[in-house]
Amino acid sequence: MASPGVGYPKLHWISVTTIDTSAFDVPGRSRGLLDLFRYRYLLRLLIGKSTSLRYRNSVLGWFWSYVRPTVQFLVYYLVVGQILGIHRQVEAFPLYLFSGIVVVNLFNEAFGAATRSIVDNKALVRKIYLPRELFPLAAIIGSFIHFVPQLIVLVLVSLLFGWIPSLSSLGLLLAGLVLVVLFIFGIGLFCSAVNVRYRDAQNFVEIIRLIATWASPILYTWVMVADVTENFPWIFHLYMSNPITVAVEMFHQAFWGHMVAPADNHGWPPHFGWYVLVAWVLTLVTLVVGQLVFRQFERTFAQDL
Repeated sequence: MASPGVGYPKLHWISVTTIDTSAFDVPGRSRGLLDLFRYRYLLRLLIGKSTSLRYRNSVLGWFWSYVRPTVQFLVYYLVVGQILGIHRQVEAFPLYLFSGIVVVNLFNEAFGAATRSIVDNKALVRKIYLPRELFPLAAIIGSFIHFVPQLIVLVLVSLLFGWIPSLSSLGLLLAGLVLVVLFIFGIGLFCSAVNVRYRDAQNFVEIIRLIATWASPILYTWVMVADVTENFPWIFHLYMSNPITVAVEMFHQAFWGHMVAPADNHGWPPHFGWYVLVAWVLTLVTLVVGQLVFRQFERTFAQDL
């Protein structure tokens, strides 16, 4: 009888080395908006791609950034200002109109581009991983770059009217820009994610862009809205709490308000400070909700595309 252990291989203890994996990233793990700071190089590439492709094979190229807003301004000025006679009720109406319309142009352009951003880059979304929030952000920044020529024209026109820059006007200009860009980013995150799964969102966005021009005091004044809603003040409060409306009024007072006499300047709407506060709260809520919805929908981006 064989003794115990005879004929059986000897067992050897093998030590298992524990590898620290804390320095490695799990592929596809996203930290949401925090990743935007880590992928700045990719963001620059996406911005360069959007700006270079915008007017590719175009004869006029960047000149279209001046032509479109100029034609739009002339049409509104002739129809609303001259035919409907608004220029008789608003002193320096061309400057009033242009200083407001550039804000809505920025909103319409950036909002539409952000909504289409994921679908337009579906080849990248399917093949490689990168924070998907980069796409709407790059689209908004690209739209802002093409908005700069309009802003330059506005400044030049204001200087011709005798506008003298001041700290207050520059502060209002910067505050209006920050407010409208953050608001666009929030709703852009939301709509770009929903647009991947439900392409009807694109049509809904087009309706919003159509209404946006008339939903802020650009072709009229806030005083006219206050008179019409005198018996329903809550409608006026709701109207003035729109972040785009607040940004438009900031631009008006930054450029037009410094040019007209106090008697012709209708000034700030009553309780405007509260409207600014509500607009900022709405913007922050939009950013949070937009990010949450985006994170929820991005799990199926590759399949939906």
